[in-house]
Amino acid sequence: MSSNRQTPRHSWLSGPDRTVRAATAEALAAAGHLTTVDCHRRLRGPYTAAGSLLRAIVPEVLRTRAALVARHAIEILSVAPELKDLVDAPPQTLTSLASPTERTRYYSPLRTRRIAHGLTEFLNAWAQEAGSTAGRPQLVLFDNLHEADPTDQELITVLLRRARTEVLTIAIGTNASPDLPDGLAQALDRHARRTELPAAPAAPDTRVQNELLQAYITSDGTSDIPAEAAAYRNADPRLRCGLHRVRAVELEEDDDWSLRLGAIAYHRAHAGGRTDDECRDLLTAADYCLRMGYYDAAIELGGQGRDSFDPVAQERLYCVASGKTAQALGALGRTEEAEVIYRELRGRYTDPVVHMVSSYALSMLYTRIHPAERQDSDLAKQYVNNSIAIAKQLPDPADRAFHTVFHENGLALVELRRGNPETALRLVTEGLARLDRELEPGKQSLHRSVLLHNRAQVNVALGRLDEALEDFNGVLALDPYYPEYYCDRAALQYKRGDLEAALADYDQAATLTPPIHELYYNRADARAAAGDTDGAIGDLRYVLELEPDYLAARVNLVSLLIDEGDTELASVQLAQGLELHPGEPDLLCTRGLIAMEQDDADAALRAFDEALAADPLRSAALANRAVLHYEAGDHAAAVADLTRALEVTGDDADLLYNRGFAHQAAGSWRAAIADYRHALDLPGADRDAVECQLAECQAALAVAVAG
Repeated sequence: MSSNRQTPRHSWLSGPDRTVRAATAEALAAAGHLTTVDCHRRLRGPYTAAGSLLRAIVPEVLRTRAALVARHAIEILSVAPELKDLVDAPPQTLTSLASPTERTRYYSPLRTRRIAHGLTEFLNAWAQEAGSTAGRPQLVLFDNLHEADPTDQELITVLLRRARTEVLTIAIGTNASPDLPDGLAQALDRHARRTELPAAPAAPDTRVQNELLQAYITSDGTSDIPAEAAAYRNADPRLRCGLHRVRAVELEEDDDWSLRLGAIAYHRAHAGGRTDDECRDLLTAADYCLRMGYYDAAIELGGQGRDSFDPVAQERLYCVASGKTAQALGALGRTEEAEVIYRELRGRYTDPVVHMVSSYALSMLYTRIHPAERQDSDLAKQYVNNSIAIAKQLPDPADRAFHTVFHENGLALVELRRGNPETALRLVTEGLARLDRELEPGKQSLHRSVLLHNRAQVNVALGRLDEALEDFNGVLALDPYYPEYYCDRAALQYKRGDLEAALADYDQAATLTPPIHELYYNRADARAAAGDTDGAIGDLRYVLELEPDYLAARVNLVSLLIDEGDTELASVQLAQGLELHPGEPDLLCTRGLIAMEQDDADAALRAFDEALAADPLRSAALANRAVLHYEAGDHAAAVADLTRALEVTGDDADLLYNRGFAHQAAGSWRAAIADYRHALDLPGADRDAVECQLAECQAALAVAVAG
């Protein structure tokens, strides 16, 4: 198999000294334009590098391509909130508008990957425009990548693959032995040429210790100069603390929000005991990262609070920091660590609210967040019942109403997972009615919309599609800019057979969010069903541009290309898929289909044999191999494969028709008649074709009996 690997166009500059890395990047950019950004997360936390790059280029892009900025406003403002005075905010959702006390829904951890894809497309467009103006390509050096927040590392993983190298090339700067996530390391290996650089030549450093110490502090702890780091380590602790405090105050005067997520938090953590205001600032920063879906940073900032707040004297602060840390851990799948924190809080405190919140959190861990093998619906119900019991005792009537409904919504999820959808529907419906009855209009709007959305999903599970549609319409009236609601309503409309409405919802969702590959995958299905094969192929190709290893999209794309007769492009896509998923039976099966289209029966048979060796229950391979056996005159083998396929799939009108046809060709009239009659009892049968073959078999059987 030939590889689709190309010669790397990006550069990986690996060495201990950033001055050498910078000089090397300057040499690489001799014929182009260089932009350098420091990735070190101590500077600005999440998206330190991306935010720095956007703050440098967006003002100019606004002057030349305002529509491009508007199209990517979600990504830009998520990454560089300091640009809010320049960039018009996109339409807001109830999630983004909710106050901290009313925030009951948090982003998927996949949100940052979607932002990475949207930023990549923005940067490609910027580089093309800048290159056409300046007549030269753009080179961006992302230095200190080994010290970057996972958000920047994820972005650069995507950029290395998707940057249009004719206009935008990437240089990566790391130390000599970087500890990088697997995905980033693989992207560097595949898309970048590594150059190992020496240390800078030693030169006398005439600075005194205090100057070296101040330089380290001013670097916000990012200096890689050994003398500066040594001066910091060897300094009097009280002097260090004082310098950290002074630097924090200096940075606060800049009033750049992202500094509070990086450098300011770093200096406050090393400046000695925090004041009450500084404690609240830390929790505000942790909450911001939690609300934005920057979960690694939320864990780091929340962990600072757990380390620095006294669990006795600062009980509330410690509990809040612990809760945010545990919630972020759960979002990233680090569920055992999250559970340890919740159990610690339950063991340490008697506050009813602490027990209410932790009981609910433990219930969610055991009903949907823990790995499947650790989920326990009985335990989940016990925990959520405990949280409901406490909520019902809260003294304030509005708090009591809201928290009871909130936790009963959790119980509804538990009941749905336990196979009790009617109970779940009742709980959600009663919750909506109670909020309407006991809370002022406009209060807890986000949770009202969540309840309505949940009821729509339960109605879908119950097959009550009209009621579900009414609920989806209602939730979109409350929250008209939340893209997932359009996707969910589109899926419902598809199920109801209204393809036009489904496509309209998918189209609307696509305007409200950075790229979501599942959206385009599902729209491709709807387009194919509506007869728009070209549109479906376009969507699937875009899905694979976003996520090349998305197997289902690859299989569907190859199948559509085969149906369209484009076996050449289908073969290219298939080869790429098999390189990513060697031995994958679905792809081997499509290789057999291509060979059948090319009238190469031997190659097709080999492909189906390989697919069935990998998965003996692959019904499509069995059905298509049966066709080859039939065409080769081996009717018994065809019947055997179709029989096995029916054992796998259950009753299927097309498979029964084909097996009847094979029986008929072998002269097994009674067996053929039985299959044709059975097929006629099933939905989806081609009745005219089946009845025609049935009549032929009945006539042939009559002749055979008479003879």
